[in-house]
Amino acid sequence: MIKLSGNAISKIDRNDVRYKALTAFHARLATKDSTIWGSAAQAEASIRLNWIDLPESSRELLPALDALYAKHRDKKTVILCGMGGSSLGPEVIAQSFKKKLFVLDSTDPNYVAHALNCDLASAVVIVSSKSGSTIETASQRALFESAFTQAGLNPQQHIVIVTDPASPLDKQSRSGGYTVINADPHVGGRFSVLSAFGLVPAALIGVDVSVLLDNASETKSNFLSNPSTVVDIAYLLAYHAGQYLTFTDESSGMPGLSDWAEQLIAESTGKNEVGRLPIVIDKHGVNKEVFSVAYTGSADLVVETDLASQFIIWEWVTALIGAALEIDPFNQPNVTEAKEQTSTLLNEWGGVLPIFTPEHTDAEVEIFGSGENLTDALEKFIHALVPGGYIAVMAYLDRRDDAKISNIRELLSLKANCPVTFGWGPRFLHSTGQFHKGGQQNGAFLQITGDVASDIAIPGQNFGFKTLVAAQALGDGKALSSRKYPLLRFNLTNRSAGIDHILQALNSL
Repeated sequence: MIKLSGNAISKIDRNDVRYKALTAFHARLATKDSTIWGSAAQAEASIRLNWIDLPESSRELLPALDALYAKHRDKKTVILCGMGGSSLGPEVIAQSFKKKLFVLDSTDPNYVAHALNCDLASAVVIVSSKSGSTIETASQRALFESAFTQAGLNPQQHIVIVTDPASPLDKQSRSGGYTVINADPHVGGRFSVLSAFGLVPAALIGVDVSVLLDNASETKSNFLSNPSTVVDIAYLLAYHAGQYLTFTDESSGMPGLSDWAEQLIAESTGKNEVGRLPIVIDKHGVNKEVFSVAYTGSADLVVETDLASQFIIWEWVTALIGAALEIDPFNQPNVTEAKEQTSTLLNEWGGVLPIFTPEHTDAEVEIFGSGENLTDALEKFIHALVPGGYIAVMAYLDRRDDAKISNIRELLSLKANCPVTFGWGPRFLHSTGQFHKGGQQNGAFLQITGDVASDIAIPGQNFGFKTLVAAQALGDGKALSSRKYPLLRFNLTNRSAGIDHILQALNSL
């Protein structure tokens, strides 16, 4: 059962030639026509469309998932090492079903330490990566292999690998005696929630994944026979929404769904300077200038249905929006920029984090950018924003202990009178990071980093997580500054006090 409502429903015109074009795209998508997005996108699209089949094809995984759960049902702690599409789907599944899952999608040593702070003997770790080459996941895997070994435990009995068949990680893990579940290689990461990447963690925390697949399959059948639901949504977001979309989970019973949608839409559409940028908020206000989306209650567009149905609906809609905007929704051409800059810095530093000298220091906050103090720096940063632009706050901190920094999003939006996104680094690099560089060129970027009291070594590397997270922040900063965007970095010498100081400075503007 899918119910659409909201203020924007009256704007749907099914006689509009654009609506009819979207309906035609929908029919072609149902046949997995890889030419929908143009000749330049065809090669990529031709190997990225099996997400369409996942509600049915993933049933083949059920026996393996049942066996996996039976093997690890005594484990009290389930830890998922994954980034972007490998982690955001499982996280919303866990939160929606009120199950415990620790998602390790960070390289901040303070946050990594939380994952290690458990009884390893009763823990199972899922390492999810299509290739295994993602630096965050590779580092986390090495860390847990070492931790289990040092605890006198057999890592092969506590680590489960999810990866594409014949990937470097697949070959290495199988030869090492690890349990490996292969995902469909013809599904991109952000469209993979109903594949092994979403279902293995779901099964291990005790979610009945067959129900998820049943719900998604039924909903897909419904909109294949009656396309108006998905075409209506795509029509509104492509032609009646602007650059910005606000998403809220409020009262939906699906916490985290908006974070998943943010990654899906931002990374899929943030290209050729025509994208749609979701802004995840706690609840909708009265900003009539930004198109609002919710899953219950009131908004410009309300999409009410169960969780698995939301997954397949938004994936389908995103593919249609890509057709409407004439972009390839399945590639991520600018994500590699930050990765390459990170690698360059790690090589330059030779494993030793340099000492950086700020332009100014205000109490517990070092200022890298214009401004003699926090208030001055924030005022100049806001003033540099281009008309109609947005601010992206990127916090390379501990999203558990430093969670109060997320309050900056709403406060900064009020002070700057513009849309503001908030992302935890480095995980946002696998979602909105593509939009920052490939979407509309009107962003201003505030990085927040923090000193680390105790580093954690990465086995097999000459650097630890402290150096890695710094390289990721500064590497992305280089990629952004090359485009001459407004860029400001605050480094917290004392995290808790520094966060309070930043919020106080904003309040005083």
